[in-house]
Amino acid sequence: MGRTFENRKHAMAKRGDRDAKAFTRAGRHIAMAVRAGGGDPDGNPALRRAIQNARAVSMPKDRIQAAIDKATGVGDAEAFQSILYEGYGPHGVAILVDTATDNPTRTVANVRLAFKKGNGNLGNSGSVSFLFDHFGFFRLSPDGIDREELELEFIDHGLEQLVEGEADDGSPVLVLRCSRENFGKVQSALEQRGIEPVSSGFEWIPKDTTTLPEEQAEEVIALIERLEQDDDVQQVFATLD
Repeated sequence: MGRTFENRKHAMAKRGDRDAKAFTRAGRHIAMAVRAGGGDPDGNPALRRAIQNARAVSMPKDRIQAAIDKATGVGDAEAFQSILYEGYGPHGVAILVDTATDNPTRTVANVRLAFKKGNGNLGNSGSVSFLFDHFGFFRLSPDGIDREELELEFIDHGLEQLVEGEADDGSPVLVLRCSRENFGKVQSALEQRGIEPVSSGFEWIPKDTTTLPEEQAEEVIALIERLEQDDDVQQVFATLD
């Protein structure tokens, strides 16, 4: 029983750590959206998207509002910027690291160290991004949605892919992908239909993937996990299958 209790405490601590990191990252997205387009979600599509994503990771309403207030000057605001780092992990796997930082000098040092410790190399801008497609995405609850009808309708709005996926809580979703240029058109079309995405944003999808033996794949995964532990890191994308 003692061991079971300790295991449960350990699992709860890990979940709490994941939640804290998710809230930090969601808060930074909110701050950048507010600075770019103001603190009114009705007039700021990026802020609406950031709030949706914060709700998707179960960020409390008061923390969402606090992040908005802080970014609009009610509290001490920090200026975050989005920076994409590129490099190679072990066994030639290409890796993109999407960050939101108020201190690029600190962030690049941490990312470079993570690559070094993980037997990888941080590269220059453009060194691996050409191996990926940059898509806008919308994760939708499949409840009440006719997939074929949705696909036919949204092709005219810029839909490029409609695939099945999972939300952050593991529930099934439909993932609608479009080019970055058509993101606003698709978002407006969803709003006109009264469909509120579970989450949305931008992601890098590899054009081709690399399959590795389990032991080598675990080396790459260890590097990805090391990168994800940094609060400045928002998402990590890789060509690992």
